[in-house]
Amino acid sequence: MGRIIVLIGVGLVVLGIVVMLGERGGVRFGRLPGDIVMRGKHTTFYFPIVTCLLLSVVLTLISWFLGRR
Repeated sequence: MGRIIVLIGVGLVVLGIVVMLGERGGVRFGRLPGDIVMRGKHTTFYFPIVTCLLLSVVLTLISWFLGRR
């Protein structure tokens, strides 16, 4: 159980570093090109479709690699 918690912690640190480096490079996670933003007079609708697709691919690859053991 302890090993799993440590691995999750290391994964979160790596994810944080990737997000920080992406912001410095001009790519903000959650605001990728292709995400839908519709602004009205009093409302804003935001649907991060490209972000969802990218996150789905990454999580699928992670689960595939972990399932191969």
